[in-house]
Amino acid sequence: MGLGSMVGAGVFVSIGLAAGVAGPSVIPAIALAAFVALCNGMSSAQLAAAHPVSGGTYEYGYTYLRPELGFSAGWMFLLAKSASAATAALGFSGYLLHQLGMAETVPLILPAFFLILLMTLLVRAGVHRTQLMNTVVVSATLIALLLFVFSVGPSYLVAENVQIDFADLGSPGFLKACALMFVAYTGYGRIATMGEEIREPRKNIPLAIFFVLLVTSTLYLSVALTAVGAVGSEQLGEMTRRDAAPLEMILKILDQNTMATFVSIGALTAMVGVLLNLILGLSRVLLAMGRRGDMPVRFATLEHNSPKTAVTGTGLLILLIALPGNVQLSWSFSAFTVLVYYAITNLSALNLPEKDRLYPRAFSWIGLLACLFLAFQVGLKIWATGLGILVLGLVWHKIRQRYK
Repeated sequence: MGLGSMVGAGVFVSIGLAAGVAGPSVIPAIALAAFVALCNGMSSAQLAAAHPVSGGTYEYGYTYLRPELGFSAGWMFLLAKSASAATAALGFSGYLLHQLGMAETVPLILPAFFLILLMTLLVRAGVHRTQLMNTVVVSATLIALLLFVFSVGPSYLVAENVQIDFADLGSPGFLKACALMFVAYTGYGRIATMGEEIREPRKNIPLAIFFVLLVTSTLYLSVALTAVGAVGSEQLGEMTRRDAAPLEMILKILDQNTMATFVSIGALTAMVGVLLNLILGLSRVLLAMGRRGDMPVRFATLEHNSPKTAVTGTGLLILLIALPGNVQLSWSFSAFTVLVYYAITNLSALNLPEKDRLYPRAFSWIGLLACLFLAFQVGLKIWATGLGILVLGLVWHKIRQRYK
């Protein structure tokens, strides 16, 4: 379940974006982002153990902090995961158009638009992501990434491409890469909410989070080392920004067209699985916010036991973020909003009563400070826009509370 929540569209896109801003330093950036994710995971795990309800930090903010922070968490989660879904749709479009040989003639947004529309209609019709589907998606994704690593491997690695200048560690590009890569790890919150479903949750949940982070970080490091080593970080970044299909393009450059097709199929499967999963999850968050009055009450309505209005609203929000057709823009926006969301998670964990605390407060302090710091490394326009949207949301929340 953890792998299905974490290893998805991000790895096919985010590594290229991060390499484009950090160069070879993307490799230590992946490791640092994993450490920040581990600290956040420990906060999520103990919150879930103490307060086992659906809604995640949206509920924790209301319970342990203030209504404004609870709303902010829900609002940021909606925006963050909608931006991730938009990136997945654009990534699907990039890999599909390259497979069809239409990358130069068809805009990236066109297939993405139809994919978002199709997935929204399927979820409205009652389609769910089953455990079997989760296994198929994860398997296809892992096989695609392993094929890429073993196909390119040491044979095409250029040592100069992966030489890290340690003076770059701490540079704006390196810090931005950490923020971008952090998003690729988010999903451990799904593990943290499984306290009522597994044996010995206080022992097994942190073990699961640690193990999945270890597996995913090893996988991401392998893909990054292979991709950067083969074509260089600058070309990798440009491929990702322009075409959103970097792994497939690298294999084609190396005349491995058959492997490129297999990797592309794995990428397409991952993008579809991620988009379906996010529409399902986000529509339920929108439903919960509608019931509490934080969103229009219409989103709280059920039709045949399905939140169809919330599903439609979710699809429209994803489409709105995807419209510019820019993967770097949507992924950077996702990075800012998800870092704010997890800052609230850590702040909630710091307010846990001592009897409910499972791990040292240091984890939550490190997570809180790292999230707040990295959130403002994504670029002035992105974080200024994100803050503006957060303020607008809080104004809406205030008006709604007075009206109620």
